[in-house]
Amino acid sequence: MNNYPRLVIAGVKGGSGKTTLSLGLIAALKSRGLKVIPFKKGPDYIDAGWLSAAAKNPCFNLDPFFLTREKIMESFAAHFTGDITVIEGNRGLYDGMDAEGSYSTAELAKFLHSPVILIVDCTKMTRTAAAVVLGCMNLDRDVDIKGVVLNQVSGSRHESVVRQSIEKYCSLPVLGAIPRLKSGEMPERHMGLTPYQEHPDTSNVLTIVEDIARKYLDLDAILGIANSAEPPNINSLSPMAHSLSPVVKIGVIRDSAFQFYYPENLEELERGGAELVEINAVEGERLPDIDGLYIGGGFPETNAIKLAENAGFRESVRESVERGLPVYAECGGLMFLGDSITVKGESYPMVGIFPLVFEMMERPQAHGYTIVEVKEDNPFYPAGTVLHGHEFHYSALVEDREKDGIYMAFGMKRGQGIKDKADGICYKNTLATYTHIHALGSPEWAAGFIKKAKEFKDKNE
Repeated sequence: MNNYPRLVIAGVKGGSGKTTLSLGLIAALKSRGLKVIPFKKGPDYIDAGWLSAAAKNPCFNLDPFFLTREKIMESFAAHFTGDITVIEGNRGLYDGMDAEGSYSTAELAKFLHSPVILIVDCTKMTRTAAAVVLGCMNLDRDVDIKGVVLNQVSGSRHESVVRQSIEKYCSLPVLGAIPRLKSGEMPERHMGLTPYQEHPDTSNVLTIVEDIARKYLDLDAILGIANSAEPPNINSLSPMAHSLSPVVKIGVIRDSAFQFYYPENLEELERGGAELVEINAVEGERLPDIDGLYIGGGFPETNAIKLAENAGFRESVRESVERGLPVYAECGGLMFLGDSITVKGESYPMVGIFPLVFEMMERPQAHGYTIVEVKEDNPFYPAGTVLHGHEFHYSALVEDREKDGIYMAFGMKRGQGIKDKADGICYKNTLATYTHIHALGSPEWAAGFIKKAKEFKDKNE
C-alpha cells in the first residue's frame, strides 16, 4: 500500500528560507536515488521552476484558492509518480486571505494530512523562537508540525540556545540549523528568485543548496517523518481521465521570453485532444501550421530587443490573428500582442494586435489573487463564468487607443486587470489577459480552447 511519503515545508513568514530548504532537501534526496515529485502552494512560477530543476521532474501546483479540495486530492494522487514528494508552502504557515487563514499553507497541509516541517528565521532571536514555534503549534492543533529547521543562525552558541529552547518548550526535534549565508548565493528579482532559465549557473546554485542540506540537515530524520505520514484519504477518488487522441495542434511559445506555464494547463490541453507544438518567438522565423496558439507569461521586457528584431515572426503572428487563429495570451503574452513595450525609456515594437503601450515600472503594479467574472461573449469562456486566478506584473498600461472590433470581456471582482477593473481584451479569436488561470480550477479554459481550435481547423481544411 502506498503511504505517499510527503512533507510540507512551511515558514513563519515570507522570506524565511522555505525555497532554499526545499531545493536543498529535494537535491539531497535525489542524490540518494529517490525520485522526488515537487509541488508548490501559491501563485508562483519562479520557485516552481527551481523546484522542478532540482528534482528533474515537473513541479505541480496545489493551491486551495484555485482548486477545490477534491481537485487538490485528484492532482496530488495523479502526479505522485515517485518515491517522495516535497510541497513548498507560501508566505507564513497560517497566512491566507482573511483572519481565518483561508487558502493558507496550513489548510493545504490539513487537506493532505501531511506532516509539516517549519523553518524559522532566528535573526536576533533566541528563546523567543520557542514561543513562535509554540504559537504555530497551538493556533491549530490539526496542523501536524513534526519538526523545526533553524535558519540564519549566527554561531554555535546561538544555535545551542535556540535548539534547547525549542526542544524543551515545544517537544519538537530540531532537524537542522542553517548558518547565515553569504549574500548573492540566491539572487532575487521580481519578488522571488531569478528564474532558473535566466540564471548564469543553475547547476552551481543547486550544488550549493544540496551541500547546505547535506551539511546542516538531519536527512535521515526528515526522511523518517515523510515515510511515517498516514495515507491520505484518496482511495475513493475517481482516476483522472485519459488523454484523447489528438484532434488539433496548439502551439505553445516557450523560450527565454515566455516561460510561465502551469504543467497542469498543458496536460489539460493534451487530455482534451491537443497535440502541443513548442515555438520559439525569439529565434523562430514564423508560426508553424497550428490550430491555436498559447502564449504564457514571462519576461518579454528582458528579451525586448530580440523580440523587436524578429519582425518576421511578429508579422506571422499578426497575420494569423487576422485569419482568425485562436490565441490565448497571459500577462507577458498580453504585452507581446500590444503595440510596444517601453523599457528604461526605450520603446520596442511588438505584434500590434491590440493598440496598447506598456511600460516597465520599478514597483509591482499588481500582485495577488484575482477573481474574474466573464461578462461578454468571447472565444474561450461562456458568459457568466467566474474564474479564480492571479496576477503579478511590473508593467503598466500607459497608452491605449480605440480600434474597431476590440473589447474587454472580463470584469475584475478582485484584482486590477488591464484598465479600470476590466481585463480579457478580445479581438476576433484572440483573448489576452493579465490574469493567470489554473486549468484544473477553470475547466472551461481547456474545453473552450480546444473547441475553438477545432472550429478553426475545420474551417480551413
